[in-house]
Amino acid sequence: MTTDTGTDVFEEHRPVLLGVAYRMLGRVTDAEDVVQEAWLRWSGADRSEVREPRGYLVRVTTRLAIDRLRQVKARGETYVGPWLPEPYVTDFGDTVPDTAERAVLADSVSLAVLVVLESLSPLERAVFVLREAFGYPYAEIAAMLDRGEAAVRQLSGRARKHVDERRPRYEVDPVQRRDLTERFLAAAAKGDLEGLMSLLAPDVRLVGDSGGKAKAPLRVLETADHVGRFLVGAAGKGDVPDVSFHFLEVNAGPAVLVRSGDKPDSVFQLDVLDGRIQSVYIVRNPDKLRSLPTP
Repeated sequence: MTTDTGTDVFEEHRPVLLGVAYRMLGRVTDAEDVVQEAWLRWSGADRSEVREPRGYLVRVTTRLAIDRLRQVKARGETYVGPWLPEPYVTDFGDTVPDTAERAVLADSVSLAVLVVLESLSPLERAVFVLREAFGYPYAEIAAMLDRGEAAVRQLSGRARKHVDERRPRYEVDPVQRRDLTERFLAAAAKGDLEGLMSLLAPDVRLVGDSGGKAKAPLRVLETADHVGRFLVGAAGKGDVPDVSFHFLEVNAGPAVLVRSGDKPDSVFQLDVLDGRIQSVYIVRNPDKLRSLPTP
């Protein structure tokens, strides 16, 4: 049992809670709001009755995230153009996970997977996140969600099938992705169409998220010709004044933060397979760039 003020215990589990909430909601700011609300619940709870603080906090956070997802869906909000998750910085500094750990992380927090999760129901998404990303047994998930274990297994199977059918294939080797990102950046900055075409898969897709608040394609671009010509055209227009490029890791993969002066302009990231770029993700919605590190 725990009888302290609970602050140290909560802070110990904060990274896990933020990880659960972000995978559920796809936005860092919303995830932080949910974790803050979980803290308020924790600080006001009778903690003498809590035997497993981590399980308790994950349950509270998951339920709060489900409620928020249901509210969003009930409002029927429409989003202008393609939607991408808010970039989530996952730079581990000196504690870089091994290959297996990185693969698990990338499989649950990548932009491609989070886009697919957006199409699940709130309960399916919760079960998928708790099971696939955090490895909770079905019985514990059932207790967290007040559902029978058989129902949770059914939800998990349905969610897994949905994700497997729609998730694009990609490689998680950070060295190869970083190399291709650097070559892609150099070719795009120079307006080198031939150089870009050599890097793009024939069926490459470009997904630009602006939310209607910045310039970006309002539909997904497909094929190397369309994507390459768009990128060359965008580079030629020089729409970003005083531009600078900064490498960082987001969503468990190398990415580039584009700055205009001291303000973030966009983040782009690539999915790679067999040495070719399969997907180009560009986030330009300013609301989704606020949590990124400043120079």
